[in-house]
Formats: sequence, structure tokens, C-alpha cells
Amino acid sequence: MATPDTAARETDAKDCPVCHGTGEVSRTVQVGRKRRAVGKQTGFCLNCLGSGEAPAE
Repeated sequence: MATPDTAARETDAKDCPVCHGTGEVSRTVQVGRKRRAVGKQTGFCLNCLGSGEAPAE
């Protein structure tokens, strides 16, 4: 006997407030003693760990 099809759970995932759902954030790269800004670097969001969804509270 086959199991009945169940509707997939619809979660109302909200976007992360820090990365706005992209999973990546940009940081300014600074060099030298005077901390000159030389560019930007992207990395994954530490708030949502790169998933883009708001962490469960």
C-alpha cells in the first residue's frame, strides 16, 4: 500500500535582515597603518550562515 501524498509544508521563510536574502555580505578591505580602503570583498552572512533565511527565534 502506497503512502498518501501529503502537501509539502509551506514555511513562511523571511529574508535575513543582514544580507536581505542573498546569503552574502560585502566588507571593505583596508590596508596599511592608516587603514586605507582599497576595495570590497564578499563572504557568507554570519547571521544566517549563508542560507538567506532569517534564523529561527
